[in-house]
Amino acid sequence: MTLASRRPLSASLLITALLTLSLLISACATHTVRTTQATPLLQEQNAIAEDELLDVGIHLFNPGLDDDDLEDKDSIIFPEIRKAEARFMPYHLMETLQSSAAWGAVRVIPSTQSSVDLVVEGEILLSDGERLELMITITDATGLRWYQKNYEGIASRYAYSKHRASNVPAEPFQNLYTDIANDLLTFRRQEMQAAQLRRIRTIAELKFAQSFSPDAFSKHITKTPAGDYEIQQLPATNDPMMQRIRLIRERDYLFVDTLQDYYASFIKDMEKPYRQWRQMSYDESVALREMEREALGRKLVGMAAIVGGIMAAGSNSSSGRSAANIGIASGAYIVKSGFDKSAESAMHVEALQELGDSLEAAIEPQVIELEDRTITLSGSVENQYGQWRDLLRDIYKIDTGL
Repeated sequence: MTLASRRPLSASLLITALLTLSLLISACATHTVRTTQATPLLQEQNAIAEDELLDVGIHLFNPGLDDDDLEDKDSIIFPEIRKAEARFMPYHLMETLQSSAAWGAVRVIPSTQSSVDLVVEGEILLSDGERLELMITITDATGLRWYQKNYEGIASRYAYSKHRASNVPAEPFQNLYTDIANDLLTFRRQEMQAAQLRRIRTIAELKFAQSFSPDAFSKHITKTPAGDYEIQQLPATNDPMMQRIRLIRERDYLFVDTLQDYYASFIKDMEKPYRQWRQMSYDESVALREMEREALGRKLVGMAAIVGGIMAAGSNSSSGRSAANIGIASGAYIVKSGFDKSAESAMHVEALQELGDSLEAAIEPQVIELEDRTITLSGSVENQYGQWRDLLRDIYKIDTGL
């Protein structure tokens, strides 16, 4: 067999290999989740002593807005939606933790100024309606990090259906929130002793006192070079300054509870348009992924036809050269159609951006009414809470005559 007669065989093998690869890619194009199975939530059945019942503060999540992502034209990230999700997701996690009956007060807190027993921090790594990825960090008042873990959820194709069954959670990613709650309770049960829980609560209270009166409480707890807090001495049971601190702390809790009403109102107003956005984003994300893989498959087939045509061009026969011309021409057409598919997928990205812009007007902050004043939370909630803490310090100074 001559070298010229081998070339069509080699081209044929190459085309077969590339076709097989493209078919494998196409076969993997769809992997939507069809299950409706809900993860059961662990619940505390035993009574917990008051001094061991940890209060939980969930910080507003880090929206995960990276400058590089925002500058990437193909990035499906909308800053206004991410900022809204940074409030939306902590609230749903709060409701899940409350349902476990394993904790004291569970609140969404706007700032690290809050001295709570246990702090939950989160960062949104990915959120497109189809997939949700969060990085969760748990730290107690002593400075001890319980754990840091990434959680991933994939929405079921039934999650956004108008005919959703009664056993399918209204929140498409409820299983992810349940996983976080279950891990948190499991860690407390397995890793924390009663004495440790009591120590956490005591240090949280002393940290709050120290933030209002550093001089009076500076010797009660100290911070180690490693960042942990240690108790040096405890205040007397009838210490009048500590009693005033506890009253101030109760007022702080009342304000933070008022913020929960704000978050609840915000979630209620946001839920419908956000659900619609997530449903459309889900459809767009699935279509985008399928089109990108279909485009890649077409490019591979086209490249195989072109390469096969070039190799067939070495044939001495007129039929071989004719096949080569046809292969190159058809290959070029298939490659072009692949790039056309890529351009079509870019249109889906633009469609998502338009959806993001349309939602922005529906998630404006609200105005909340307090007993003695009206607070507009149109700016940063952290700034509003900072002003409130300054007011509490003034009240404390007046009460103590400082």
